[in-house]
Amino acid sequence: DRYYVREYEEETNLRATLLIDCSGSMGYGREGRPTKCQYALRLAACIARIIIKQSDSIGLVTFDDRVRSFIPPRSSTRHMSILYEQLIKTHPGGETDLSKVFHEIVPRLKKRGMVFILSDCFTDVRELLASLAHFRHASHEVVVFHIMDQDEVEFPFDLWTRFENLERLNEFHLVDPSSFRTAYLENLKTFREELKRGCQRHRIDLVPMFTHEPLADALTRFLKQRQRTRK
Repeated sequence: DRYYVREYEEETNLRATLLIDCSGSMGYGREGRPTKCQYALRLAACIARIIIKQSDSIGLVTFDDRVRSFIPPRSSTRHMSILYEQLIKTHPGGETDLSKVFHEIVPRLKKRGMVFILSDCFTDVRELLASLAHFRHASHEVVVFHIMDQDEVEFPFDLWTRFENLERLNEFHLVDPSSFRTAYLENLKTFREELKRGCQRHRIDLVPMFTHEPLADALTRFLKQRQRTRK
């Protein structure tokens, strides 16, 4: 005739999903450096291996303006091979529509978990943040790896240069870079600041990644930062 409170520990496994932007803009890369897409694919392979070794499950989504492939999370060694096969045959191409695709993906992630987004994030910032918030409203933890090439950050062009649209074939402009360098760098600064503030507001981890930086160094820095913030 006594009341008792029964306590127990429930062991849960992590469910994670990699979302890889394979649109045309991710195909940029200076000679001697990987393209943004190549960098993202290698980063995705590293993350997948880490998660599988922890006996957790990992899934994969590749996309441009639509979902190209969708592999639900699993934790087996065979599943790792399936992910690698998909990563190897993934190439950049197509236009970008991040916000539309993200809104479509959220309902397909049936259980809450961790979402890793690998993208250059080149789209309307407000629409992007609204779609990222959709993941948060569905109780997912979100990490955005913002992948950029050093050229995009520093804009080192001096001579007349042919700028090609990597998402629309045969669209290009031959211009003098010095005529709009200042405006470009100011717009880029505003874009990155808005993205950073929005991610902070929605409690989303934003991790800048640059293709000239060794992947092992960038990934180690991220993992150490995650450990510090969770102590």
